[in-house]
Amino acid sequence: METLFIDCGPQLEKVFRRVHRADDPPVAVNAQSQLQAADLPRLLDGYAICIDDHSYMPTEQIAQCKELRHIVFCGTGASSYMDVPALAGLGVTVHTYRGYGDTAVAEHTIALMFACARDIALSDRKVRGGVWGPLEGVQLLGKILGVVGLGGIGREVARIGAGIGMTVVGWNRTPRPDAGVTQVPIEELLERADVISLNLSLTDETRGFLDATRVARIKPGAILVNTARGALVDEAALIEALASGRIGRAGLDVFHAEPIKPHHPLARLDNVTLSPHAAFRTPEASENLLRRALDIVRTVQGYPPA
Repeated sequence: METLFIDCGPQLEKVFRRVHRADDPPVAVNAQSQLQAADLPRLLDGYAICIDDHSYMPTEQIAQCKELRHIVFCGTGASSYMDVPALAGLGVTVHTYRGYGDTAVAEHTIALMFACARDIALSDRKVRGGVWGPLEGVQLLGKILGVVGLGGIGREVARIGAGIGMTVVGWNRTPRPDAGVTQVPIEELLERADVISLNLSLTDETRGFLDATRVARIKPGAILVNTARGALVDEAALIEALASGRIGRAGLDVFHAEPIKPHHPLARLDNVTLSPHAAFRTPEASENLLRRALDIVRTVQGYPPA
């Protein structure tokens, strides 16, 4: 079975060349990282396996890829980019995996939290624009950090938060006695936390998890950080809460549609700090990410374990 890495941009290609071993299955590489859906049938012609970093895979186009049987999605969030059950109906299996970059994502979460607390991005824009006006920030020592989702990333966020002197509370869909975090009902977490970190996986149950009702329960002036998935949050309710100042600041690495457009309301709010879905982008995490993808390709093709 032939394999194509369909969106291995220049940055990832260097990592891929490091982790692809001589005894791995051959993998063709398309170095174009931004794809048009209409190009998918042409690009995937003749390939049974596709490695997908973060490209959308619309069902209509994938239905035209007659030889495709497997999509190896780099990470956990395939549901943000494709209709997994619909693809299964076409005979295409979507493979995902977790745990490749928990520390990288958690550190980015904390970085966004600090950037929001001290208005780093806004200050940078002002200084570059010739405006010298120090902004008053938020001191995080002693503040309450609410971690929503206590998987590997959430637990790492909690560990770092506690290490800088924050009081950490958490919530998980099922209790996690091993998390080492005081767990409270989600409503209590939203009402008490000075900083909220979203670390849930996106599923049918969690899509729209932070709906308008829950957004309204967030403590006035709180900081919201989302390095998980944009679709966890009611975007319209979030924009309204940020524009009104009810939510003090937000640090966002993920969005409903990516890449986010320059004219998008979230990109025009001064109390929002943005990054381009980059939380997991470290050399260590990227190597783990691509090695895990290649291991799945090995299994699909019947190669012995690496």
